[in-house]
Amino acid sequence: MPGGNLKARPPAAIDWPAGIHRVLKSRRVRQVSYVPDAGHKRLIELCHADKSMAVVPLTTEEEGIGLAAGAWLGGERAVLLMQSSGVGNCVNALTLAANCRFPLLMLITMRGEKGELNPWQIPMGRATPDSLRLGGVRVFRLDQAADAADKVGVAARLAFEGGAAVAITIAQSLIGIKSFVEKP
Repeated sequence: MPGGNLKARPPAAIDWPAGIHRVLKSRRVRQVSYVPDAGHKRLIELCHADKSMAVVPLTTEEEGIGLAAGAWLGGERAVLLMQSSGVGNCVNALTLAANCRFPLLMLITMRGEKGELNPWQIPMGRATPDSLRLGGVRVFRLDQAADAADKVGVAARLAFEGGAAVAITIAQSLIGIKSFVEKP
């Protein structure tokens, strides 16, 4: 090639929240509950824009477990979106899903992982997977944006067709690390 070096273009960023939204829609999820979270921001926006979904902001994460139980009793499917720090608020409520055996699908953005700048996030970030497992939840980890739709699809199938409590922990590397330094 005349003139020198051609650099390969970086691959286009994968819109993993859009992939997750498509899976939730295809699995007929009609209720989405969440405590506001920057890591879920795009997914929350997509769900709000989707007229087939009722989107419910929560004051605390364990309310979402009750909402999921009520949705199931009413013939609908729900998903709970939260941050890893909110898992500690759900420990007692997880027994509801375990004892009543209703489907519970949770998508959990992780904090406290490599590069975390907020020391308050680290203990619960480390404890999240084990806390969920001890509460009877099957836990899967999402590390790669390209795997988002497939992993959420498998988790939704286990939850809704198997009557299980299932969580996907979304790596902090996918959602980004929050900076607490003001930009000039």
